[in-house]
Amino acid sequence: MGHDRNGGSIVGAFLLGGVIGAVLGLLFSPRSGRENREMIADAAQRYMEEGKEVYETGRTRVSEVYETGRDAASEKAEELRHKIDAARDRLKEQVEHTSESAREKVSEFVPTAKDKVVQASEGAKKGIDTAQGMASGALDSLGEKAKKSVEAVEEAATES
Repeated sequence: MGHDRNGGSIVGAFLLGGVIGAVLGLLFSPRSGRENREMIADAAQRYMEEGKEVYETGRTRVSEVYETGRDAASEKAEELRHKIDAARDRLKEQVEHTSESAREKVSEFVPTAKDKVVQASEGAKKGIDTAQGMASGALDSLGEKAKKSVEAVEEAATES
């Protein structure tokens, strides 16, 4: 559907022109009132059918856009969730591996070295907690953006 600069619909202008033409035709018509009423009823029925078709077409298009947007947002959210989970798993594996190596070496060294390794391990765990907090925040933010996108599409669908 085309739109002019003021946002008016070309179809709306066409329909308005049709109504104006019909009214002028009736005013200058040589037919009787009954014939004119029948002609008006026929024209009204045609315009009603055209209006229903335009409505159904618009509703279908809005539904398709909404579904596409919702599916894309869900797909992206799921993709990001998988990437974050994979990164979290890699971090956990690396920390576990590092902790294991550190424990083996600590058993070889004096008790002071053991204390320093324990301190380093606690720092690494705090880093994981921080990374998990940041990942959770990113997921929450993504969820809010997806929700806003869905709400915007729903709002656009209701406005149409």
